[in-house]
Amino acid sequence: MRKLAVLAVSAAMVSMGAAAPPAATTSEKVTKVPVAVGYGGAVASVDADATAAGIEVLRHGGNAVDAAVATAAALGVTEPYSSGIGGGGYFVYYDAKSRTVHTIDGRETAPLSADSDLFVENGKPLAFADAVSSGLSVGTPGTPATWQQALDEWGSRSLGSVLRPAERIARDGFTVDDTFRAQTASNETRFRYFPDTAKLFLPNGQLPVVGSTFKNPELARTYEELGREGTDAVYRGDIGDDIVETAEHPPVDPASGWKARPGQLAEKDLAVYRAEFQAPTRTSYRGLNVYSIAPSSSGGTTVGEALNILEGADLSKASEVRYLHHFIEASRIAFADRGRWVGDPAFEDVPTRQLLAQRYADSRACLIKDDAVLTSPLAPGDPRHPKACDEGGKAAPTTYEGDNTTHLTVADRWGDVVSYTLTIEQTGGSAMTVPGRGFLLNNELTDFSFTPADPAVHDPNLPGPGKRPRSSISPTIVLDPYNRPVVALGSPGGATIITTVLQTLTEFLDRHLPLVDAIAAPRASQRNAAQTELEPALYNSDLRSQLEAIGHRFKLNPEIGAATGVQRLPGGKWLAAAEKVRRGGGSAMVVDPDPDPDPDPEP
Repeated sequence: MRKLAVLAVSAAMVSMGAAAPPAATTSEKVTKVPVAVGYGGAVASVDADATAAGIEVLRHGGNAVDAAVATAAALGVTEPYSSGIGGGGYFVYYDAKSRTVHTIDGRETAPLSADSDLFVENGKPLAFADAVSSGLSVGTPGTPATWQQALDEWGSRSLGSVLRPAERIARDGFTVDDTFRAQTASNETRFRYFPDTAKLFLPNGQLPVVGSTFKNPELARTYEELGREGTDAVYRGDIGDDIVETAEHPPVDPASGWKARPGQLAEKDLAVYRAEFQAPTRTSYRGLNVYSIAPSSSGGTTVGEALNILEGADLSKASEVRYLHHFIEASRIAFADRGRWVGDPAFEDVPTRQLLAQRYADSRACLIKDDAVLTSPLAPGDPRHPKACDEGGKAAPTTYEGDNTTHLTVADRWGDVVSYTLTIEQTGGSAMTVPGRGFLLNNELTDFSFTPADPAVHDPNLPGPGKRPRSSISPTIVLDPYNRPVVALGSPGGATIITTVLQTLTEFLDRHLPLVDAIAAPRASQRNAAQTELEPALYNSDLRSQLEAIGHRFKLNPEIGAATGVQRLPGGKWLAAAEKVRRGGGSAMVVDPDPDPDPDPEP
């Protein structure tokens, strides 16, 4: 999304391939391209500087896990409104040696003092706007623990080593682009509530100028301390103390008049936090094995259930209208079940296995008719006792979820793959910068339901002590029948992450679009709502009127998701792909570009 003004990596482009050369003393800018093909490993992210940081690590012998952490840390510099060490995320890793998939749940947690009334005041739920820019919304960050856990278990480099490219970007600066300025502008009012945030992101009291160099020396020093002292600096040390102080006593400008409610985060919450290793979700689709993240995220179960629902439909030969109709209806059904059944499994009895059973999907798939549309909110089924075409539960609307995050996808020369989505919740998080530290705190606890969507329906996503709010993050890795990678992908976008991943997978696997075109295809998002959201290319097309003739209702969403992915090609080659346009376009690079890549590799 941005190009580095002074960074010791630059880009070389060869045909469809793009690579970052070895570190050198140069001020040449990094070039952004959406697709790259070649050897030695691949990285795709929304930002060219971050992608180049990952490629730099791969080129110097690091593996996919090392490069993923390096890329994520760089995104914390250049994408600070979407990610950073003040947030959390979910990490999915494919080990080529054992041909197995592993995951880390690095989701933020509620304070141990929190209860189900965390966002209730005077008997009523807080207004969302009053909660987001406050200490009350801040969960215990999980990103630093995720990085350390992944490196300790599967990496080959130290945390300090892989943080160095990000330190350099923070110290030397990157070039502000239109997207960074626009995201700053959309948060300007909130940012001015907090002097440390305004000082950092509104230099000299003004919006950052496109083309100017943006530096964050405080974050460079924070990364250096984190690399030197390890994650104890966050969970038992000075950085953590500063996080707690900021959440408990929000540093508000008194002249702003903003009432930032104090949080409940305490030193003990950081000390007991753990990023959790857990088994991935697994779904069989078209003879392939689809792996993703299990609850506390709803991504793996919801994408998996929708794929199982679509298994019986021949989407490869369907018309575009029929394809979109089935995709929309499968999404609607899966979201109805998500809302009723998925929450933090440490607190809720989540029927993960049953939600992913083909038998259950078949019992729900029969609700879909070619000439009629289901009505939302659709009632959930009962995955433990499936009945054909059953809507046994009571319908409840889907609760709100913030729409920003960032995703990266990495592969290395040994065939290892990482699909990693990290977040600080909405764009700009809580808007509170930790004084002297250069990073924003999350407002992830607003992903909890403030109160039940319907008092008569059990809500598995109410706050609780140490509980992880439900997420829609869906980092996904698809393996062939021999457990070799086919494709890995993911996206930001709040609850639209699920539909973005589902649509990209079906466009790639069923509709046989090249990966970069499957990512670029115009999107629809149905989340058990009365209206399905459409991007402009679909909203303004004849397809919309044809779908409305069946009974669909639509509303416009200017932009849905911002995916990245990697695809394994024959002969040890990788294809990296990112957005062509969304969020300013993404960045795909490989270590050694193929001078003559196949312009249309088979999925």
